[in-house]
Amino acid sequence: MSGIGVGHAAAPLLRNLYANRSTEERRAAVARSAEFFNSHPYLAGVAVGAVVRAERDEVPGAAIVRLRTALSGPLGSLGDQLVWAGEVPLVIGLALAATPWLGAWTVLMVVLVHNALRLWLTAWGLDIGLREGLGVGAALQRSWLPAVAARAQSAAAFAVGMAIPIVAWMLLRGVRASVGTGVIGCMLLGAGLTLSRFAQERMTGLRFGCALLLFATFIVGVFR
Repeated sequence: MSGIGVGHAAAPLLRNLYANRSTEERRAAVARSAEFFNSHPYLAGVAVGAVVRAERDEVPGAAIVRLRTALSGPLGSLGDQLVWAGEVPLVIGLALAATPWLGAWTVLMVVLVHNALRLWLTAWGLDIGLREGLGVGAALQRSWLPAVAARAQSAAAFAVGMAIPIVAWMLLRGVRASVGTGVIGCMLLGAGLTLSRFAQERMTGLRFGCALLLFATFIVGVFR
């Protein structure tokens, strides 16, 4: 799936590494680097670095393929927890909370902060992969990544929970009482559904809360 991307990223490093070796060896290394790989894109640098380091250490090709396969699941899980369920809603929640005071500048803030964190995470992953090679799995377990990924969702929930009343206060200023009552009713209904067993089995509270907030915004926009 993203194997071609990993191969493209590894190509400059492999080109230098195999500069003085046979064409067959270079082709085999490039082919291995572009095989199937399915993981979180922001942590793919870990696999790129580990594969190149293993090639430099002249690890057998079969062992390098096993390393790539073994990294797919853990990197995907950690990346989803850290980024999609943690950092992204955290940054958006903080931006929403700051909107009444910063206005449209919060959009720029989200774009800059998210991409800065993404570039830093990619560079960090490439560095640890190049340093550790076959030992990158154990190095990841010793790093900050598992602990921060486990706490990221709690931080995101806090940020979104803080943003909802602030945004509701901003939306309800200057609107008719009937509209305000309707918005508050939507929020209370959404909170009740989120706590219900049905909603917990079908969706996450974070997704439902964000969808409800968008619906409330629509109501205010139509009836204001």
